[in-house]
Amino acid sequence: MIEIKIDQERCKGCSLCVEFCPKKALFISEKLNMKGYFVAAFDEKKECTGCISCVLVCPDVAIEVYKN
Repeated sequence: MIEIKIDQERCKGCSLCVEFCPKKALFISEKLNMKGYFVAAFDEKKECTGCISCVLVCPDVAIEVYKN
């Protein structure tokens, strides 16, 4: 099982993680963080492979991937 954690206060909603996710498991949510950005979120219904593409492209180091 793959778990993705997104630090919503670090995320600025640039959507790079969304664009590079091969399974389209990430999306920009309607939730605002304290800085006023719409943040990225993980759709647990999608089959994340744990490829860590999102981690590698995130300029704010806001994403962590855990393989359980």
